[in-house]
Amino acid sequence: MKTALITGASRGLGAALAVALAPTHHIIAVGKTTGALEEIDDQIKAAGGQGTLAPMDITVDAAMQQLCRSIFDRWGGLDLWIHTAIHAAPLAPAGHIGTKDLAKSITINIEATARLIGYVGPLLGQNGHAVFMDDPRGGAQFFGAYGATKAAQIALARSWAAESAKTGPHVHILTPNPMPTATRARFFPGEDRSPLASPTSEAARLLGLLSL
Repeated sequence: MKTALITGASRGLGAALAVALAPTHHIIAVGKTTGALEEIDDQIKAAGGQGTLAPMDITVDAAMQQLCRSIFDRWGGLDLWIHTAIHAAPLAPAGHIGTKDLAKSITINIEATARLIGYVGPLLGQNGHAVFMDDPRGGAQFFGAYGATKAAQIALARSWAAESAKTGPHVHILTPNPMPTATRARFFPGEDRSPLASPTSEAARLLGLLSL
């Protein structure tokens, strides 16, 4: 069976992707919330799949090294990596962004992503696939911390895609439709969520765009 690493798998789109891929992939689910990962594991099993839970913080370098070494030792590599982990800093005018909020955004959205590309890339080899989720809010009012660091994350992914175009792995950048996730709720509290796409339907749509 193919293997899929999902970073940010404990809720929202990451969780939906884990369940959607369960029939065809062994899911390695990374997230900080053990209880949420256990719920996803139940859904993976209900879908006829198998999962390995990794309750880890992607900003802890030693933990990510250990995870990737364990993946190599057990499976020899990966077929798919989907990176959905993100920090959504509070909205604020550009001149009033909290120092801690900006630092956390940089650590999670940029630095951790850069390290993971270095660690996971060799596991994917020439034929594996890496998937990143764009959210083009760079330059939007009050989205300074999130928008800037999310844009930087995607810039890293675009550079990797260009660098690996001839050698692999295959790097994809997809743009999900708005969903009623916890991340969006932080930005738009109180909005009417009924028109938003469900994470389950978005997972199916996005996976349909990939040639896995």
